[in-house]
Amino acid sequence: MNDKLPPQNIEAEESILGGIMLDSEAIPRVRDILDAEAFYVLSHREIYRSALQLYLSGKPTDLMSVTNWLRDRNLLTSIGGRNKLVSLVEGTVSAINIDSLAKLVMDKHTRRKIISAGREIAQLGYETQTELQVVVNDCERKLFQVTNQILDSKTEHNSTIAAAAYQELQASNPIYMTGLKELDQLLVGFEGGTMTILAGRPSMGKSFIASFLALQMILLHKLPVIIFSLEMTKKQLEYRLWSFISASSAYREFSFFPMTCDRIRRHRSTEKPLEEWELKCIASLSEVVSDLPLYINDYRGIDVLGIASECRQIQSCMGKIGLVVVDYLQMMAVDADGNRSYELGNVARELYKLAGDLNVPILALSQISRSVEARPNKRPMMSDLSQSGVLEMVADNIILAYRDEYYNSNSFNRGVLELIVAKARHGNTGTAAVWFDRNYGTITDMKSKN
Repeated sequence: MNDKLPPQNIEAEESILGGIMLDSEAIPRVRDILDAEAFYVLSHREIYRSALQLYLSGKPTDLMSVTNWLRDRNLLTSIGGRNKLVSLVEGTVSAINIDSLAKLVMDKHTRRKIISAGREIAQLGYETQTELQVVVNDCERKLFQVTNQILDSKTEHNSTIAAAAYQELQASNPIYMTGLKELDQLLVGFEGGTMTILAGRPSMGKSFIASFLALQMILLHKLPVIIFSLEMTKKQLEYRLWSFISASSAYREFSFFPMTCDRIRRHRSTEKPLEEWELKCIASLSEVVSDLPLYINDYRGIDVLGIASECRQIQSCMGKIGLVVVDYLQMMAVDADGNRSYELGNVARELYKLAGDLNVPILALSQISRSVEARPNKRPMMSDLSQSGVLEMVADNIILAYRDEYYNSNSFNRGVLELIVAKARHGNTGTAAVWFDRNYGTITDMKSKN
């Protein structure tokens, strides 16, 4: 048994609280780096919370104000009375070093959390009846909770939430637009912590759309993207990427010769071998795409726990993730007990939770049922989603893909892709019509054609 006293620094805690009551400019310097839970002494936590509430309410944090705040809420006696507050003020000379003291207290707090997490992780190692991947994921989650200072309690007073929401307007957590004007008018863009479902019948272009939106995060916002492909291999996606880049207006300066998506396949089948000049163009394309912050995982047996682990590692390395693409949901729903609907619901719920845990937008692709084929108007509806109940509930946005030319060879809308926004939790429903060139996988606004 370890009888060592947990890491703490009582003197630093007292100096911080005394400094806050001495200097009205002290608390803004520490509020973003110092959590109330970081104080080792319980009464110190309560005093800090009171000062924080006063500050967020626009009131002074001096000795009298803190004393009255605690007295009005019947907390003054529990923290040691007014004499305790007086001793904190009298024992502090100034708040000049309050920033370093706050970091010191957080350091001790983090060390205590490491000790606690270590005990929990050690216990997990003995749970031999639990699947190893579940144990590993739980261990990773506990460690990341420590490194990211995630507190157990997520319940906050609205004054704290209001202040944080106002500060977010200063671009601390922006929403990233897709670059498609009609779609952005409906959704505004991708926001961290949300899950968007992109659904459609086979051959509607779901994977093309997902790849395009992923590249938009990279090209427009310089953010890394992760694609989990359970349907296509890494190399197949890479060939599509070459084709898209070769025909993209964003890379016009390179003067690439447009290469269709099936060009590599025709070369590999010996039907039409690549010419020397084409090989040189592909070599240049390969150099350009090598610089993209794009990560691809094509393990077809991956589950949500595996996705979570991969995302955490990349987020830890890169600092931020612009978009996570999962292609597609039904491939992850293992029909182990004959209840595919239940399994699909579990996958969707876990992905939605993961988006919130990592504060990243997730784009999950999904099939829709065959029932749409029996209708005269074959545009999909939200109820066409395979096992739609749970998907409708957990998704923040649902986009349904439709190309009329797939069903009607004489369609007047050849080349038009309809992105039907059937659900938008924070936006508007409607249809965004765009030009789609399946030969290259390029998508453009209707007004941008030519």
